[in-house]
Amino acid sequence: MTPIHVRMMAAYGAWMNGRMLELCGTLTDAERKRDLGAFFKSIHGTFDHLVYGDVAWMGRFTGSPMPTKRIGIVVHESWDELAAARRTMDHRMVDWAAAVTEDWLAETMSYVSVNDGKTRILPRWVLVTHMFNHGTHHRGQLTTLMKQRGLDPGVTDLPWLPALYDGTVLSATQM
Repeated sequence: MTPIHVRMMAAYGAWMNGRMLELCGTLTDAERKRDLGAFFKSIHGTFDHLVYGDVAWMGRFTGSPMPTKRIGIVVHESWDELAAARRTMDHRMVDWAAAVTEDWLAETMSYVSVNDGKTRILPRWVLVTHMFNHGTHHRGQLTTLMKQRGLDPGVTDLPWLPALYDGTVLSATQM
């Protein structure tokens, strides 16, 4: 993993989250919160967990506050609050990614898992990879749930990321 990869993945997450917010915003609150049998039950619950995970990892990476609720407990009850938290986190992640260096990625980091209470010590690049993989995984769940509701999220593949072509992430010398 390189800093350019971190910036690309932060841009990809923000792009896809924005698309998901727009599409999910067309549903009623009851439709978003309907238990669809997903791991986090509903579209709202899955989206809330996606924000939860990013807040937790960014907290570990930057020293900012960590979530206070346990995994699986909805943090943002209202859609407006959840959408605002998602947009804020996406901006934070893009800004953070712009400052990531190769040296920072290569260093090890120790953290205590909220899942099992065990301390893990891993290279930061592994943990950053996990953070982005976690987001992609749960957005994949969201796209399935939306398709089940008759909503088409469109192409979600990385090569369609507009920032790859407008100079935001890559310059001509980096491609």
